[in-house]
Amino acid sequence: MTVTKYSANGNDFVMFVAQKKADRSELAKKLCHRQNGVGADGLVVVLPHPEYDFEWEFYNADGSVADMCGNASRAVAHFALEKGIAKDNKAEFLTGAGVIRATINGLYVVSDMVPPEIISEDVEEYGEHWWLINSGVPHLVAVRDNIDNFNIEEARTLRHKYNANVNICMVKDNALYVRTYERGVEDETLACGTGMVACFIRNHKEGKVSDQVKVHPRSGDELYVSYEEGVYRFGGKVTKTFVAETLI
Repeated sequence: MTVTKYSANGNDFVMFVAQKKADRSELAKKLCHRQNGVGADGLVVVLPHPEYDFEWEFYNADGSVADMCGNASRAVAHFALEKGIAKDNKAEFLTGAGVIRATINGLYVVSDMVPPEIISEDVEEYGEHWWLINSGVPHLVAVRDNIDNFNIEEARTLRHKYNANVNICMVKDNALYVRTYERGVEDETLACGTGMVACFIRNHKEGKVSDQVKVHPRSGDELYVSYEEGVYRFGGKVTKTFVAETLI
């Protein structure tokens, strides 16, 4: 089979087009394996849909299904435009979290995120105050003055206790700096789109940032999150890294 590899600010994905839905959990584990497969944080399968440009199946590297992934939404929009599945530099597609609308300008892609749900503002763990926010998938968010130290074992414990991704962030000069432990990858990743959006939501609600900010994930890249006309938008560059034939 032929697959395409994309990186969205260090968050990487394998994707291909299929005609029918199927359980591809085992395939996801094989393709995403860093040593024996293509290597990726997730698998995206693009499927036909009668109303939208397409719908997707999204699998984490461990084969689990996720409703939404912000970085993957930008990468798959670019992929769909190249394949002629999306038209006029726009993509509208169905995810497990709802419909995503993306605008593609060269390698720069902006996704309109699904409406978030603030599940709790009062989570106390490890001496810190966390918010639990579903920005497509659930995220715990803590705000710190410094994010140099990220205790992965504590993050792993919280991930399983709340079945959520775990984020620490800080604000500096109206910019957000974010680190994320992702469920399904079960480690810190270089970037997490829904995590960056969740961090923005908390800080925006608390009045710590303006309606549009630069966001820097662990990869060091620069992305943008904004709140415009009641919609949270997430933008940044994507990279098509290669197309390959795999024997998996």
